[in-house]
Amino acid sequence: MSDKITHECGVALVRLKKPLSYFQEKYGSPLWGFTKLFLLMEKQHNRGQDGAGVACVKLDVPAGEPYMFRERCVKANPLDKIFKTLLAGYNAKVDAGTIHPEFAETVKKHFDFGGELFVGHLRYGTSGGYNMSSCHPYFRRSSWPTRNLALCGNFNMTNTAELNETLIALGQHPIFATDTQALLEKIGFYLDEEHEDLYRSLRSTGMKGVEMSRKISEDLDIARVITRSAQKWDGGYTLCGLIGNGDAFVARDPSGIRPCWHFENDEVVAFASERAPLMTVFDAAVEEVKEVAPGHVVVVKRNGTVKSSAFTAPLPRASCSFERIYFSRGNDLDIYKDRKALGGKLADQVLKAVNNEWGNTVFSFIPNTAEVAYYGLMHALRERRRDEVKKSIMIAAREGKLDEATLDDLILRNWPRGEKVVSKDIKLRTFIGQESMRNQLASHVYDITYGSVKAGEDNLVCVDDSIVRGTTLRKSILRILARLNPKKIVIVSTAPQIRYPDCYGIDMSELGKFIAFEAAISLLKERGQTNVIEEVYQLCREEVARGGLVNHVRKIYASFTDEELSARITEIVRPKNIEWKGNVEVIFQKIENLHAAVPEHTGDWYFTGKYPTPGGYRVVNQAFLNFYEKGDGRSY
Repeated sequence: MSDKITHECGVALVRLKKPLSYFQEKYGSPLWGFTKLFLLMEKQHNRGQDGAGVACVKLDVPAGEPYMFRERCVKANPLDKIFKTLLAGYNAKVDAGTIHPEFAETVKKHFDFGGELFVGHLRYGTSGGYNMSSCHPYFRRSSWPTRNLALCGNFNMTNTAELNETLIALGQHPIFATDTQALLEKIGFYLDEEHEDLYRSLRSTGMKGVEMSRKISEDLDIARVITRSAQKWDGGYTLCGLIGNGDAFVARDPSGIRPCWHFENDEVVAFASERAPLMTVFDAAVEEVKEVAPGHVVVVKRNGTVKSSAFTAPLPRASCSFERIYFSRGNDLDIYKDRKALGGKLADQVLKAVNNEWGNTVFSFIPNTAEVAYYGLMHALRERRRDEVKKSIMIAAREGKLDEATLDDLILRNWPRGEKVVSKDIKLRTFIGQESMRNQLASHVYDITYGSVKAGEDNLVCVDDSIVRGTTLRKSILRILARLNPKKIVIVSTAPQIRYPDCYGIDMSELGKFIAFEAAISLLKERGQTNVIEEVYQLCREEVARGGLVNHVRKIYASFTDEELSARITEIVRPKNIEWKGNVEVIFQKIENLHAAVPEHTGDWYFTGKYPTPGGYRVVNQAFLNFYEKGDGRSY
């Protein structure tokens, strides 16, 4: 994605089913589980680089000793810093003779993360800033193990204010911070309720002390806690929680918006936001890694039993299509196929844009996540050209005109030509505060391969996976591509036009920043249809006031074809004040081709405005109010 947007988060959970001594004996390390957590997080570093956090629960710890630990970091390279710090402490104790790795009990006693249950979180700062207080996991503490809770997740709730109101109605005094805090308190309340019900019931039988605590731990019904807590949740989420007694849970939203996968064998139970990391870290076959069912919570009890159960009413499947287009790593076999298909579906539009000039067109991509789609486009183009060549050869053979020169002309000169035209040279450092200076720096983030395009003769086609704001195209990419002096530059987005905000985990909620929205507003004003803007404003106000489920922002786009909007987007992003006089065209994936390429991920609200939950409609209408009233910030 040429436009940087913050998005998503990544989660990992590891529960060992054997004692630490087992892993020392079999793998030569009592930190096998701790290492697996690090690897799962490292393999998902694409999902968050603004902060990281880990937590650990130790089983069977004697009374009086700590059993639940957390480490968080919001500095640069947070994941590396956390694990290096923890391992440095471990090694220091090994060197001092406090820990003897061959004796697992010394690891468990003297190393905070020498436990059996781990959770990790990678964060992008979509809300709450970048300070430590907004970094997962969140903790809720108690002297009762069954009331301790560590919570993290990949999620956004659209109705945090409503969730806080329910807490007030329960008699609490919530701190209005993030949706994570609201969920922590809501789950914590019902965890307390579950504990208290069991406590009172067992006390009435005369049971006391350690036996009562053990029985509460056995009978604690985490699925019921999540079911009661989730009654008013609206959003996309994968939640991971650790209970101090050693229970753990993973819950996924009923539309399957946010992803979650699960692996289990006789040694470990593990969860992650993506499938491929589980396959790599545990050397698992694809059929061994299962998807966590939408609307289900998987509970791992302290005794190691694993059970999945529904905790909320099912909703139509709406898994996020952006996971396939951009966010998830492309080494998952299905994601790789989907991205190739997305590129292949663009072949017709691309050929039309370059007037079928096979011999005078160079194909490339804008690094790095668009690379797989580029391979898909090239595969489709080569198939097309192969069929054309085959037909021409057969005709020439029938007419007796087939010779070596003809074959060279057909096969070699006009074969689709791919080049590495654009390279990402440096990471932009934002320590310079002056905006104009930052823009000058941004123009040097990308560089080009000089001589890869025949000046004045070749068209240059560059594949991008999505175009959100168009800022990088305007200020950087098109300017540097123009240095090659191509006849025409075609920017090809594997995603359709992004017209509507997201509220389920991606920081794309300000309508005024979308290039497609900017284009539509520009056309409305140019054509004297400003009354449409005013009408939509009034409709959105009424819809927000009554909590309705109609997306009135769709009226902004209703007057225009996709091609008209793309043409205006092209005008907006075309660089100003440069000597190059060639043509520019911006092409977007058609929505029907998106559905054909990614049939299992139908969450397309970014492009269609059809949201899977009521909160989405509230957000899109509020986003327009914010735009019209010149308000800043997110719309939820």
